[in-house]
Amino acid sequence: MRLGQRARNVFWWREGSHRARVALPTEVRTTGNGRVYGPELPDDATVHLVLDLALRIGEVQMSSGAGAADVTATMLAVTNAYGLPRCEVDVIFTSITVCCHRGTDAAPVATLRVVRFRNHDYTRLAAVEDLVRRITNGDISASDAYAELDSITTAPHPYPRWVSTAALAGMAAAVSLLLGGGLVLSLLAAGVTALIDRVNRVLHRRALPLFFQYAVGGALGTGVMSALYATGLLPTGIRPSLAIAASIVVVLAGLSLVSVVQDAITGFNVTAAGRATELAMMSVGLVTGVALALRTAVWLGVPISANSASDPLPPMPSDLPLMAAAGATTSACFALASYATLRALLIAAAAGATGLTSHVVLTLFGFETLVASAAAAILIGFVGGVISRRLRVPPLVVAVSGITPLLPGLPTYRGLFQLTVQNDIGVGLSTLVLAAGVAMALAAGVVLGEYLAQPVRTGLGRLERRLAGPRMAGPLRPADRRLE
Repeated sequence: MRLGQRARNVFWWREGSHRARVALPTEVRTTGNGRVYGPELPDDATVHLVLDLALRIGEVQMSSGAGAADVTATMLAVTNAYGLPRCEVDVIFTSITVCCHRGTDAAPVATLRVVRFRNHDYTRLAAVEDLVRRITNGDISASDAYAELDSITTAPHPYPRWVSTAALAGMAAAVSLLLGGGLVLSLLAAGVTALIDRVNRVLHRRALPLFFQYAVGGALGTGVMSALYATGLLPTGIRPSLAIAASIVVVLAGLSLVSVVQDAITGFNVTAAGRATELAMMSVGLVTGVALALRTAVWLGVPISANSASDPLPPMPSDLPLMAAAGATTSACFALASYATLRALLIAAAAGATGLTSHVVLTLFGFETLVASAAAAILIGFVGGVISRRLRVPPLVVAVSGITPLLPGLPTYRGLFQLTVQNDIGVGLSTLVLAAGVAMALAAGVVLGEYLAQPVRTGLGRLERRLAGPRMAGPLRPADRRLE
């Protein structure tokens, strides 16, 4: 008999109030007749329980916007912690498959789960990550973890739905201040955004596809402000384009820009393509709604002036405190609208203030918008990657919330205005391409910042290096210390 590589896995179970730890032999043996014996695994019921537990954890992460690399690493850490030494995970955006190989004498066990919903609940994501941390540390049995996960996924949101609507309205008001609007314009942007959210809530209950929900949101925000402008109800000097741009930023904030770039960088091309297609469809829906409302306003004879889509005045050094406060409010409001915990709200606010301040400083020094946006996003990803793990907050929450104040709402509106009102196709397309470039620079920058934080962050294991990319959710190291 020839002995292969020796290893030991750990399996936990609870008997009464006593938690035991059993070492499972994983010795691979080859006999004279060539028969191979694999690792000694738990019984079939335990295997099915652990696989289903890993699948449900991966589903929560996937629906919250986590990258495919994060989902894969988390599921492998869970299965490894409960004594399943060789598992394969396949993530393809709409479904997750996991297979446990049990050697040559037993058939492999494979199971699949479909991800049907996309729901940004950062409190649920943080609770699941805390559960995974306890699993990989060996502090909870598989049956208890399954029961706790069920209570996490079935629990209601930590805040009432109207709190989310109020947070989105506050976010629009803060963005209006960033764009140079006053108090009246901020209140108008908040009211329009709250109306969009409530209308889309009704449409969501009626199962209207997201493409049409985004189209309705874009058309509603543009149409309401155009109607107020046409009827003369807006005070003199108020630019409706700023309120429209603020509502566009609110809509853009819900798109999974960071996840698309992360999946593409980490080699999950199928998942990245699926996310990119969804992102493109939602963006086209938003653009369609705004363009339709603008064309309707022109057809009705609304006197929309050309300066309504012009750039605001460049910021001055004296504006930095106000802009930092507005950036912090924007990020915190988005995190609140996504049901983040209080600790995550504070970190998101700090990330928003830091990112926006660095962007404004770089702009004052003469850097272009694209370069300033990328540099600010790198800083957000780096700081979030170093600090958020220590405070037990998923870096994904910090990354997505931190770049929200920098999203190109006004360039998007300006490009659509040039296309639909001024009929300048060349300039309009150029402006829209610039807006798309800024959005991708923000997403790629925050992913790069998280990657640069890896050598600084403690506890970096071989698992993270093996996946060849940054980690924004899930554990950094598996339960099996042999992988470190």
